[in-house]
Amino acid sequence: MNTSTTRILLWGALPYAVLAVVIVGTIWRYRYDKFGWTTRSSQLYESRLLRIASPLFHFGLLFVILGHIGGLLIPQSWTDAAGVSDHTYHLVALVTGSAAGAATLAGIALLVYRRRTTGPVFLATTRNDKLMYVFLGGAIAAGLIATLTNAASLDHNYRQTVSPWLRSLFYLHPDVDLMEKTPGVFQAHILIAFALFALFPFSRLVHAFSAPVGYLFRPYIVYRSRDPKTLGPRAPRRGWERVG
Repeated sequence: MNTSTTRILLWGALPYAVLAVVIVGTIWRYRYDKFGWTTRSSQLYESRLLRIASPLFHFGLLFVILGHIGGLLIPQSWTDAAGVSDHTYHLVALVTGSAAGAATLAGIALLVYRRRTTGPVFLATTRNDKLMYVFLGGAIAAGLIATLTNAASLDHNYRQTVSPWLRSLFYLHPDVDLMEKTPGVFQAHILIAFALFALFPFSRLVHAFSAPVGYLFRPYIVYRSRDPKTLGPRAPRRGWERVG
């Protein structure tokens, strides 16, 4: 397989194949595994470390995602038009991206440590969970390394390669030549992220697609005591009573 064919497969065909896996896999999971659509919470087994690791991971990951949206989907011409210099942009991206990536990676490390050292949590850990942690940690670590190495050398502007390549995927006309100019650490980060996305529908990460919208519209739950002391002189009636 020549270089041109490999480039087309990796940066032209693979993104759409991963997207198809995510869509079809999510539909399949929702249809045939609704009861498995959960994080399989282990808070009951251990909560001290979880209270630290979970916010670190979730809030760190939220800012990582927001940073990727801002850095990859917003063209450089827009920030230039807004008066944001290239130096200022990269400085803000370095500080915020490094902090968010470090928090996310620390959260993952604590979650893995908790699973490995807490007996009941470790017994509840599946092979799928272990594989998910490998790719999740690998994607975050590769992104953090790419951010730091690029900041140290400043010899590559990903907003002129990775960003327009990603946007070209939405136009259904992928510009695969742009990825040939991208350093290997950025390519590794993207490929690991692709593997994570393909695993997404089949792992506990699928709970990210769930939102407790139903809680906003559910009826109130009425609690009534059967203790005669709290009910006063009125004797409790058997069965259900009308409310209101």
